Amino acid sequence: MARQEQVLLLEPQHELKFRGPFSDVVTTNLKLANPTERNVCFKVKTTAPRRYCVRPNSGIIDAGTSINVSVMLQPFDYDPNEKNKHKFMVQSMLAPPDMTDMEGVWKEAKPEELMDSKLRCVFEMPTENEKTHDMDSNKMSSNLLKSDSSSLPSKTISSTLDDGEVKKIMEECKRLQMEAQRLREENKQIREDDGLRMRKSNVISSQHSSAILKKDEGLSARSAALYILFFLVGVIVAKLVL
Repeated sequence: MARQEQVLLLEPQHELKFRGPFSDVVTTNLKLANPTERNVCFKVKTTAPRRYCVRPNSGIIDAGTSINVSVMLQPFDYDPNEKNKHKFMVQSMLAPPDMTDMEGVWKEAKPEELMDSKLRCVFEMPTENEKTHDMDSNKMSSNLLKSDSSSLPSKTISSTLDDGEVKKIMEECKRLQMEAQRLREENKQIREDDGLRMRKSNVISSQHSSAILKKDEGLSARSAALYILFFLVGVIVAKLVL
């Protein structure tokens, strides 16, 4: 018995194009649309599973909805002389109303219930002019992005924050300002205390030096008086002897 005609609408319908260079991952999108009034199960398969990463590669598309499947070609050394033979197949089936196990449904599905569509892969390499144009476009886009970022007003940036975050930032700024004021006052008090201690130290040193000086002056006066007294005594004794 012939299989049913594919109910899903594929975009693109026949081929997946991958544009090089292939030194990095190249991604193309496959859109699957379900125009029916029933849910549809799907699977995406490839003849080269190690060369591609497909997300999602299976699932359910609800009635009247669509999904985008990302097909990511892994980096490889491109050889223009090698004809590409990779292909993809989108397999689908109408989901049973009471479905609970999708894998079980696939295993129990009859061949006439399955539908499929095949797509071939096409690799395209940019020409030298296109490479230069792409590089210039990327450079221009990067410069525009930097310019827009640098010229973005602070008001616009702040508008991306919600009221709670703004309130937290304002409270933190206020707390830091109070902490800075407290540190300035403590620093001022420390300088004043240091100045007072230096003045007290200078006064005490001055008083101590003055006392020592007075003491030395008193000793000098007494010594001089003693010298004079001894001199007079000596003179008187000498006169008496004569």
